[in-house]
Amino acid sequence: MLDINRNLKLKLSELNDLLNEKYRDIQDVNSDNMRHFISTHIGYIETLEKLDNRNLTEIYESGGVLAVDGSKNRIGGAYPHFVELYQGLAKNSTKKESNLFEVDFYTPLYGEREREILKKIKKENPSREEMDTFVKNYKLASIEVEAAIKGIEKFNPCVVMMDGSLIRYKIECSDNWQRLKRICEDKNIYLLGVTKDIKTNIIGNKLGELEMVSPPLHCLYDRELMYGILEYGEILLIKDENISKEGLSSCFMRTSKAPSVIGVDILTSQERHIRKLANLVYTLTPKNSRGVPLWIDIVDKEVRITDKMMEMLMDKYIDKELLEKLLIPERKKRTL
Repeated sequence: MLDINRNLKLKLSELNDLLNEKYRDIQDVNSDNMRHFISTHIGYIETLEKLDNRNLTEIYESGGVLAVDGSKNRIGGAYPHFVELYQGLAKNSTKKESNLFEVDFYTPLYGEREREILKKIKKENPSREEMDTFVKNYKLASIEVEAAIKGIEKFNPCVVMMDGSLIRYKIECSDNWQRLKRICEDKNIYLLGVTKDIKTNIIGNKLGELEMVSPPLHCLYDRELMYGILEYGEILLIKDENISKEGLSSCFMRTSKAPSVIGVDILTSQERHIRKLANLVYTLTPKNSRGVPLWIDIVDKEVRITDKMMEMLMDKYIDKELLEKLLIPERKKRTL
């Protein structure tokens, strides 16, 4: 048994009580009442259908599914003494040897390399922290988009499935995002994003707008408010008036036995196909999984940059003196 400071235990118990108090009003809401509210004010709850072999064969013969994900890891200490590595992977479902990787790195120790990226910041006189965050977000989003574009060029898939919301690419690397969007529209390739980490608050905003809850409950995320509301195999299609005009259309789905939902967004220009694509996501997701398509989980595992991999790469390709001088935090040198 770990020897844990008593005050830490007390603080965590306090946190548990605070969160229970904050969420009590929502937890006490009858799920039928919440479903009625959602159906009335937010969107349309429908039942998903598993695609049959004929539909799946049609997708396969049209190029299959290209799943795309990215990973990052970091070694070092506080700014500027760190290196961050980025890796993106696009993997096609119709080819055995289809892995297509994109990689990059970032360190403030050689900031001159990032001049072109920094020119893309729209804010005047950004702080050092803002520039640092912008570069890191831009690089990770960009390698995923680049992997997707090169995967399209090589495999000509029927569907491109990104691990994460498409709005992230629009925000963090808008220039590359526009290229990907244009290519998919020109080639009639379906483009969708799948996310477990839902950060929208469409339902909370509507609850607050109608004064059905008081602050801070109207700021709750849809991830929390949708927990356990949809049945397995159901989809919530969001009404147009509840979606910000970002060129994307969205829905929530419960694709596994887990009570949480996933978010799916597609290009507005492909909105008429949202049910077909939602059914594809549902079909590719194991019933007892965390709720995302198996093909995305496979890519997620293969693209991951582990701590062990990071240390091995640094030990092999960066001079020991540079590591000691620039990247190994003093706390790791302690003997006690």
